[in-house]
Amino acid sequence: MKVLVLSFYYAPDLCAGSFRTTALIEQLKQQPNAEVEVITTMPNRYASFEASAKEFEHTDNVTVRRIVLPSHKSGMLDQIKSFASFYKQANKLISGKKYDLVFATSSRLFTAFLGARIAKRINAPLYLDIRDIFVDTLNDVLSPKLIFLLKPILTLIENYTFSAAQHINLVSKGFEGYFVNRFKSANYSWFTNGIDKEFLNTKAPVEPKLSEAVPLTVLYAGNIGEGQGLNTIIPELATLAGVKYQFKVIGDGGRKAALIEASQGIANISFHPPVNREQLIKEYLNADILFLHLNDYPAFEKVLPSKIFEYAAVGKPILAGVSGYAAEFINKEIDNAEVFYPSNHQQAATALATLKLGQTNRDNFISKYTRTNIMNEMANSIVSNGDIK
Repeated sequence: MKVLVLSFYYAPDLCAGSFRTTALIEQLKQQPNAEVEVITTMPNRYASFEASAKEFEHTDNVTVRRIVLPSHKSGMLDQIKSFASFYKQANKLISGKKYDLVFATSSRLFTAFLGARIAKRINAPLYLDIRDIFVDTLNDVLSPKLIFLLKPILTLIENYTFSAAQHINLVSKGFEGYFVNRFKSANYSWFTNGIDKEFLNTKAPVEPKLSEAVPLTVLYAGNIGEGQGLNTIIPELATLAGVKYQFKVIGDGGRKAALIEASQGIANISFHPPVNREQLIKEYLNADILFLHLNDYPAFEKVLPSKIFEYAAVGKPILAGVSGYAAEFINKEIDNAEVFYPSNHQQAATALATLKLGQTNRDNFISKYTRTNIMNEMANSIVSNGDIK
């Protein structure tokens, strides 16, 4: 069985899409008689982080082809150019080939659209893995004029894409109402994000700080974009929290400059470039509290950030500014995690003071959400869909 996998991000890139797809391929390669071809990009998630990778790799039953993209940052125009280049070059790479199934994992719709176009052209089943609701999110982040111009076109693309799918996997249960009511011909599953093996069996090197003279480190590590809205919360929260807390921000993204500008003159905030996963785990373990935030947009009430799983696995207290499904999930599933409404500084300060310092045993959570187990089930699902003609 020959499977084509389309993913804009793949190892060694640093992002949720890369980690998810890489873990899935590790499970797919163990499927009997499976031959997997991955079409992805050279590492490009952050302009400030470089990682070497080969354009072509072949190991056992997995072939990886990485497309070189034009240099870009995080602006919308740059992203459009990058996706256009990926779309064009991916079509060239598969020209004349046949596959038993096309799998596409997508957060911004267009990788899924590429999968739909290829699947229709070669008459193969299409399996989509959806990590975000692109059209829904645009309503919150674009101006009304742009929405007026773009939404009819994007809705057509969305309808075409999801109507072509035989199977749709949704990473968040919060997406269910949006998709199941609109696209009724597909089968659905909910293989969520999970905990990668790198985050298992981690142990904090030091006990929590007890001296008032030593600030407690509140760490955010990840993308700094419009979706995270860190500029709407960290500066004021750091000011309210005072010198007892040091806010450490690791990462990059389109709104980093806005966050730095909003943090001018606030001494207990520091900024650091993206790091690889080995160093990231060390940063998690050396922190006292792990911080997560999504902007106050209706679309984000449906999402379940992958970072929740990493944070929970290392056992540290979690402070999360989320609402909707993510808030429900954290309150139900994760011990010693405090939730506040996005961008609400007073709630955040109160929640911060409520957290219990030190390690929390989350063995039950880890057992339930180990990525290997989730991706193994998903690999079985993919192969079973490829067998259906």
